[in-house]
Amino acid sequence: MKKNKKERQSLLVETIKETPFITDEELAEKFQVSVQTIRLDRLELSIPELRERIKTVAQTRLDDVRALTIEEVIGEMIDLQLDESAISILDIKREHVFSRTNIARGHHLFAQANSLAVAIIDDELALTASAEIRFVRQVKAGERVVAKAKVTKRGSDRTVVDVTSFVDKETVFSGKFLMYRS
Repeated sequence: MKKNKKERQSLLVETIKETPFITDEELAEKFQVSVQTIRLDRLELSIPELRERIKTVAQTRLDDVRALTIEEVIGEMIDLQLDESAISILDIKREHVFSRTNIARGHHLFAQANSLAVAIIDDELALTASAEIRFVRQVKAGERVVAKAKVTKRGSDRTVVDVTSFVDKETVFSGKFLMYRS
């Protein structure tokens, strides 16, 4: 059932507050309106577009990265809690896929997960000692990959980081990274 404008805008604010990285397309589907309606609602409510919301959140969190520079993180880092958890987003574009199949090259998914595993380490030096990885399904051009990392075990010189990557809510990649730290 469609909501009136006031109700929809109120729910829109609430939804974006809870899920700041939701796309206009996902919002349009959720509220059963056009993408243009969502954009107009955001404009009226002074809610920035997705890219700006990502940058705002990222800028507040990324000063904490110690083991590498932000340019070395594959994808856009949107959340980081050192030695605990991290999230990054990678939009799969033409340069990430095989031209004949439109399927993402695996090394891009691995690089996103591995750089997230390095970034999560609260140390000046973090290196991947080993990784157990699994590609669950193919990722295609135009899909958005959200990688979530979590520290599952921490020792004095080794840390285990589990990374799971999703397209929408479907797992596409998982990895267990044993990270060396100084």
